[in-house]
Amino acid sequence: MSEESNIWFFENVDLFHLLCPSKVEDMGEKHNEHVYQKNQYIYFSDEPSDYIYMIAKGRVKIGSYSEDGKEMIKAILSEGEVFGELALTGEPIRRDFAMAMEKDTRICPMKISQMQELMANNKPLSLKIFKMIGFRIRKLERRLESLVFKDARSRVIEFIRDMAEERGKKVGVETLVKYNLTHQDIANLTGTSRQTVTTILNELKEKNIINFDRKRILIRDLDKLA
Repeated sequence: MSEESNIWFFENVDLFHLLCPSKVEDMGEKHNEHVYQKNQYIYFSDEPSDYIYMIAKGRVKIGSYSEDGKEMIKAILSEGEVFGELALTGEPIRRDFAMAMEKDTRICPMKISQMQELMANNKPLSLKIFKMIGFRIRKLERRLESLVFKDARSRVIEFIRDMAEERGKKVGVETLVKYNLTHQDIANLTGTSRQTVTTILNELKEKNIINFDRKRILIRDLDKLA
């Protein structure tokens, strides 16, 4: 796994200690963890960018709406991941929405001013956060290029490879990826359909390139996943 991948995905315990105000001296008394229900918005587009958020439990989708009202999903994030981070780059108004995907999704918010203070006093943290932002932007650029230039099968396979590189753990020559995405989630993120995703995954399984269930994908040989 690359250094950038480690920056992009923080483990729960590390993130709580770094970014949750309740774990930071002098901030805990001012902090309230927020709980959201399924399909409840955490923020809307056009709202002020005043906070950065960490997911303590559950999943969150980030997206926007086209002029005709069609929902476009840009990311699906889970425990230990950060969102709303563009506020740190000077974004005054949200361009996307954030919505809870599960019951009792717990979110740890931190004011941008507090985060900036932490970063000013912790240069390694500051470097990691900005590398994370840069990596996310590059990832979105790759997704856009994939949607424009690649067919559905290539997009789904590239998505699996990206997950393996970002979150995969080596098990001998195989790579294990734990995830919490439905086939519809993958379809939304790759600009395909649920049926197409299911067909491609089953095809790869039949060829013994991958094995999967609802919680994980085992990639037997990354070189053959092409």
